[in-house]
Amino acid sequence: MSEGAAERYHRLRGEIDRELRGCGRDPGGVTLVGVGKGQPVEALTAVIAAGLKDLGENYLQEARRTFAAVPPVRKHFVGHVQTNKASGIAAAFDVVQSVDRPEAGVELAKAAQRLGKRLPVLLQVNVSPTERFGCAPANAPRLAETLRGLASLRLEGVMAIGPLDADRADIERAFELAAKTLASVGGSTLSIGMSGDWREALRAGSTMLRIGEALFGPRQVKGRQA
Repeated sequence: MSEGAAERYHRLRGEIDRELRGCGRDPGGVTLVGVGKGQPVEALTAVIAAGLKDLGENYLQEARRTFAAVPPVRKHFVGHVQTNKASGIAAAFDVVQSVDRPEAGVELAKAAQRLGKRLPVLLQVNVSPTERFGCAPANAPRLAETLRGLASLRLEGVMAIGPLDADRADIERAFELAAKTLASVGGSTLSIGMSGDWREALRAGSTMLRIGEALFGPRQVKGRQA
């Protein structure tokens, strides 16, 4: 399992670099975040040893167990931010990718201030009719202004989840909307693209991919594949 995970990492990184060169982009300009939800520690450790520097998790309790068992990485929270868990999220993670409403930002800011840290965050925008969470694109500039007014947060850009359907045109349109939203709110990070749509994401300008199954293999728990 461990050797297979490392091989998948190198193969995927090579495919990403080739796609970027085909788009006329610098391969060094895109961050690969491995989404570890439900993956065995052995697979995570093997991929980190192979070169992965960023690891994402959806759930706080699972993340605490995982991070305690793997080598040091930059830790990304990619799940829905519940305000009653904001303090734990701010303490456990280096980046929060999924701030989709003012209340979540305020609670994260309070927690970060108590911790004496300035927490990097992304604004989650909803570009898909199948996605439950995320700020409407039209409301994103107002939310961005609120987040920038919180001194203990640093807004770095936008995150979005593409539509679940297999229609590539729908995926492309969704990612184009995410890129336009980034242009309207400002920032340097566009976190779009998962296992099934990362190529479309790169063509739309993604600077950060969140990959689970294509990197680690099928999960051992039920739930949506990242």
